[in-house]
Amino acid sequence: MLPESMPRPAAITPDAYAARRAALIARLPATAAVVLPGAGLVTRSKDSEFAFRQNSDFYYLTGIVEPDALLVLLPGRDAGETVVFCQDRDPTLEAWTGRRLGADGMVAEHGVDEAVENAERDERLHRLLAGREQLFVPFDDDGALALAEQAYADSTAGRRGAPPVSGFHNVTPLIHAMRQLKTADEMALMRHAAEISARAHCRAMRASRPGLFEYQLQAELEHEFVWQGGSGPAYGSIVGGGVNACVLHYVENTAPLNDGDLVLIDAGAEFALYAGDITRTFPVNGTFSAAQREVYEVVLTAQENAVAAIRPGATLIDIHQGVVRDLTAGLIALGLLSGDVDERIADHSYRRFYLHSTSHWLGLDVHDVGEYRRPDGTPRPLEEGMVLTIEPGLYIPADDDIPEAYRGMGIRIEDDVAVTAEGHEVLTADVPKQVADIEALMAKK
Repeated sequence: MLPESMPRPAAITPDAYAARRAALIARLPATAAVVLPGAGLVTRSKDSEFAFRQNSDFYYLTGIVEPDALLVLLPGRDAGETVVFCQDRDPTLEAWTGRRLGADGMVAEHGVDEAVENAERDERLHRLLAGREQLFVPFDDDGALALAEQAYADSTAGRRGAPPVSGFHNVTPLIHAMRQLKTADEMALMRHAAEISARAHCRAMRASRPGLFEYQLQAELEHEFVWQGGSGPAYGSIVGGGVNACVLHYVENTAPLNDGDLVLIDAGAEFALYAGDITRTFPVNGTFSAAQREVYEVVLTAQENAVAAIRPGATLIDIHQGVVRDLTAGLIALGLLSGDVDERIADHSYRRFYLHSTSHWLGLDVHDVGEYRRPDGTPRPLEEGMVLTIEPGLYIPADDDIPEAYRGMGIRIEDDVAVTAEGHEVLTADVPKQVADIEALMAKK
């Protein structure tokens, strides 16, 4: 029986992308220009490429998914403030690799003011930049810097009295500040990515049984991602059985799943370039042992307390510190640490079992952009429209000084959470995390 197909949310409109560009332009000097390249194809091997994935900043401002495009923003330009350079129309190549929009298609489908095919880029770009005194480019893109520098040099060559560029500026922080606060149409896409991801995790739980391999649960997950209209995984899917769950970014996914072990799955779908990101840990055979339940409940308590703390004005530092306190207290109760909670936090003893932070931003990138601190160094308070993960975990080494029942046990629980005016919304609530609920779902084979 084929899985049910979910209804798809509406796509973001060209007008919404235009509004983002207008908001960025409003932050620029009148004599500035933005030069922002999209992504190109990347060779996989010999003459084949990886599946194309657009640069997130470029996509955020345009919605364009073709490779080798370039966005130029020109505040106050009478002929239009947005110019896109794009692939040339080429019927022969298009017969092999698919339709290219070309200049006319870019204007018609994406609502930009002007589009020019790449064959004319070198000639046209320097003319567009003539008279611009500040150039805003992504500083982490050497190609973009070189392109802007050459185009500006060409724009002033041989012209007496041409205004010198007063400086190159990094456009990336301006775009990332915008991306950090999600709009209603972005939230609809992120909910959908989260719902697909949740369905996939439930499917993997129902499929799990001793004797399978990790990659077979990965196949269950990623089939659901694509079946529901996602482009595939938003990042490399992690399926770690047994001691493999203690490797934070384990991606081999080749080991057998053994009776009596836990399996940790950290995986999320990408839908319309927005990422889901869920981690669940469950018993391969569908039933938690007493020791597994004990450790799991420590992590679950820390995770639920952290989610409950999310609201406007809270900070991720405070939430993380709460998680550290809960996990440290749990480690002492389990006998894996001893003494006073404050002392074990102060001497960092807990870090043997908890190696990472509790949260990261989520959006067009799974580790999404945006500042965690304000310019003065203080933690940035949460605001409505932010989306983040909450993902505490415990990773118990298989060392001789560890009680045998706990050795090699890795447990992480992760949800995607949006900050709302009233508090928060858990986007990934459709996949169970209570012990009884997991066991009940896994019993429905």
